[in-house]
Amino acid sequence: MSLVPQNTAGLIFDCDGTLVDSLPMYREGWITALEDSLRQNVPLEWFHGHGGMSEHMVLDIIEEKLGRGVDREGIINQARTGMLQQLHVLREITVVADIARQYHGRLPMAVASNGSRQIVSACLRHLGLERLFDAIITIDDVQNPKPAPDMFLMAAGRLTLEPHACLVFEDSREGMMAATRAGMKHIDVNTLLG
Repeated sequence: MSLVPQNTAGLIFDCDGTLVDSLPMYREGWITALEDSLRQNVPLEWFHGHGGMSEHMVLDIIEEKLGRGVDREGIINQARTGMLQQLHVLREITVVADIARQYHGRLPMAVASNGSRQIVSACLRHLGLERLFDAIITIDDVQNPKPAPDMFLMAAGRLTLEPHACLVFEDSREGMMAATRAGMKHIDVNTLLG
């Protein structure tokens, strides 16, 4: 039995945690940037609880916790530089990447990620996945990150599809909420990884 319902006209995939196991890369980049900037240790378990959030959402939480502002641009730039140096630790999530390969050329497909275009494109390119997709939508393209539906609605628009005709593959609570708000069906990829 296929995971993709017969009436599906297009597929939209999240990147991090869905197509790509990028957590070690993000963790290294962010922890180094935060520790250098804040001059204090950042526990690994703190980082694991904030997956699926945009860079600015993470920094909002940090500023709230500290009770003060931080050098957002400096931290983001340092984190991204660190991540790009860690591309070698990336691994595809094969069970999901294989679905994209299976439907490449059969259905229009997009990536919609709360990550930056710079990092998302580098990850997909590094793993040879970028060529599978007709559109890549990132936080750089929309006003509101997931859990807002903006990213998924833009992806459907770029694929020239109605939102209800799209199926989303997601791993995060924020992403699944965004898909529902966009009027799209979704698959929680965590159920495929068992």
